[in-house]
Amino acid sequence: MDFDFSDDQKLLKESVGKLLAARYGDFEKRKGYQKHPNGFDPAVWAEYAEAGILSLPFAEAHGGFGGGPVETMIVMEEMGTALAVEPYMASVVLAGAVLKYGDATTLIPDIAGGEAIAAVAHIERGSRYDLNDVSLAARADGADYVLEGEKSVVLGGGAADYFIVSARTSGNRRDAEGMTLFLVDAKSAGVSRRGYPTQDGHHAAEVSFGSVRVPVANVIGGVGKGLPILARAVDEAIAALCAEAVGAMDALVKMTVEYLKTRKQFGVAIASFQALQHRSVDMLVMLEQARSMAIYAALSVDDADAVARGHAISAAKVQIGKSAKFIGQQAIQLHGGIGVTMEYKAGHYFKRLTMIEQMFGDTDYHLRKLAAAGASIAA
Repeated sequence: MDFDFSDDQKLLKESVGKLLAARYGDFEKRKGYQKHPNGFDPAVWAEYAEAGILSLPFAEAHGGFGGGPVETMIVMEEMGTALAVEPYMASVVLAGAVLKYGDATTLIPDIAGGEAIAAVAHIERGSRYDLNDVSLAARADGADYVLEGEKSVVLGGGAADYFIVSARTSGNRRDAEGMTLFLVDAKSAGVSRRGYPTQDGHHAAEVSFGSVRVPVANVIGGVGKGLPILARAVDEAIAALCAEAVGAMDALVKMTVEYLKTRKQFGVAIASFQALQHRSVDMLVMLEQARSMAIYAALSVDDADAVARGHAISAAKVQIGKSAKFIGQQAIQLHGGIGVTMEYKAGHYFKRLTMIEQMFGDTDYHLRKLAAAGASIAA
């Protein structure tokens, strides 16, 4: 199988890389972006829109360029290399996928043009990683639904103009059936939020919905049919995060090797020590394993078989988690004290990789999913 990029994909990688290098080449710029109210500079977001990055994964009929998972992988890997803080994954990849698969495309042109930011409000306190664990209630009232409840760790929630909210319209908290997705204007009466920075330099929000009225027309994908749509969108988001992690790991490996070449001990560069050379090679091996699985995840996103797609995504997430932990720990140890300072970039890569490992299910969670699937197949 040919894994080489096409000419258009090579051009995309080059152009996105140049844009991000210009905006993030100086690490101090990233710190400046984080000082903005929602943790990123709107001017950089506008540049993404102008360059077509925000519209890349959407169909041409909705103002996009018709890119697929591989194009998303290319962009996310470059963002991982740059340690970009904009809510691209939250708004364009995750929220955009929910709207796409839920056949609710009215908002997509605004997202693609940078005129609106959407965030998926799904996680609840105590829900852990199971997508069907939803207790926020949606009660039918005439031509509206009334939402009542809270959502936690809403990625990009502080800057969101719209929320995609998972709510229970029937059944009990952990039932697979009865979950519905709603598109909610962030300015709606009864919506309140508290934004905050996360450990990796990104931003999230706690969002409350107090008797928020939502028109029936704002139901995404049909009443009680939200779980399959959300699950497919999350698979796409995980594949994107795998690519971002590869970009971050690649940069961290290169940074560590360069440090070993310049740091001297006993009058020689420590890169000459055989034991450290072996550790560097081990990091490179783990990186290439992660890269292969990230490609596998991207190529599996369009699989219509939800079970097969889920297995592929979980397998990729497991390898990404293992590689991220190994490479991050080795990089910090080989750098020594400088690796954990706020002024140096290595520790920030490790923080982002640690957060990626936790998002949408950590390594142990996806291992259990694969083990359960294997036991089911064997039975």
